Amino acid sequence: MATAPDAGQLISMLLKLINAKKTIEIGVYTGYSLLLTALSIPSDGKILAIDVNRESYEIGLPVIKKAGVEHKIDFTEPKALPVLDQLLEHGNAGSFDFAFIDEDKLNYKNYHERMMKLLKVGG
Repeated sequence: MATAPDAGQLISMLLKLINAKKTIEIGVYTGYSLLLTALSIPSDGKILAIDVNRESYEIGLPVIKKAGVEHKIDFTEPKALPVLDQLLEHGNAGSFDFAFIDEDKLNYKNYHERMMKLLKVGG
């Protein structure tokens, strides 16, 4: 259920290559990929982290705090599709540099459709 270490390293490398600053993650679980993202983006970078289970996120939160990157994370607990729709309705099209999706496999097509609008060209 967690991101594999080699996939995490790939994510970190991609974030650095594209100079990502504003990211979104759907499906946080215990926060391993979230931690890698937070460590890879600049100190003023932001991650919108969406997961329906805050308890899982809180398992990894002490490590995120110890790494000093908690300030980069905006965690929200509702289902992701309504959040993505609200982002689009409020003018956030083309505003994200990077997206990582690892939740609710049945909705991947729906996430993809919305993310293609939310991501910048080259994101």
